[in-house]
Amino acid sequence: MVKLTITLSLHTIMQRPPLRQAKTIDNVFNSAYWHLGQQDFTINEIRNKLERKTDNQQWIDTVLARLIEGGYVKQDVDFAIRYCELAFSNEIGAGAIKRKLQQRGIAMADIDSAIEHVMHAQNVDPLDMASARLQSKFEHFDATSKEKVYAQMTTKGFSRAEIDHALAQHPERDSLRSKLAIKADKADLSKEIIKLFNKGKGKTLILQELKQRLIDVTEFEDTVYQLSLSDDIDFYQSCKNELAKKRYNLADYKEKSKAYAYLSRKGFSSDEIKEAMVIEDE
Repeated sequence: MVKLTITLSLHTIMQRPPLRQAKTIDNVFNSAYWHLGQQDFTINEIRNKLERKTDNQQWIDTVLARLIEGGYVKQDVDFAIRYCELAFSNEIGAGAIKRKLQQRGIAMADIDSAIEHVMHAQNVDPLDMASARLQSKFEHFDATSKEKVYAQMTTKGFSRAEIDHALAQHPERDSLRSKLAIKADKADLSKEIIKLFNKGKGKTLILQELKQRLIDVTEFEDTVYQLSLSDDIDFYQSCKNELAKKRYNLADYKEKSKAYAYLSRKGFSSDEIKEAMVIEDE
């Protein structure tokens, strides 16, 4: 039944009749007025819509000229100025304004001119605006991360420097955590040590990786000791296992040095490596 409904819907869309073509210039005018009654459009946008209504370029040019003359359609720079006024009043940054107006076919020169004009006329300070927006949208940072805050503010058109400034002014700035730090807070030290141990990593490398992941390692030594007592980890045996995976000729001095360096990079201690090599020699 579901498949049939989807098939019928697709069939209906495919069979939808094409846009009725204009027979007179009045039809073109009516189409333009209808679109402009829905929202404001740029000259380029209205031209594209009218080109779907007729291929008579003379009609299109005449209609556009009348619309511009009558003030129904603004010149690009005037459209951009009005857009900037609304955007800045809604705390939208210059970056988002530029992206949107470019998508709507406005030349970058007109966009830059409009932004400069409105910022001067309205005394817009992008740093203050970024601070105001951040504090209005984020009273606190309990349910978000640093990455999400930067992503949302960037989407709204603010630069890295503007976001940095806004965060520096926020009263809850010290509570903003990165995704890595948030994940680290939830980590179980014992489980994380065992996971890395099972990947053939020695104690030194495990400690290094835990620090890189911002996991609290205050209890690291004690936890390792407890895990060793319960036989959950055994670095001496693990070191032997890792050496056995390789085919180093320990009778050869250079090969033995390579083996030592390899196990050292894996995070094993000198004692663990020496014992592994003695067993291997035997």
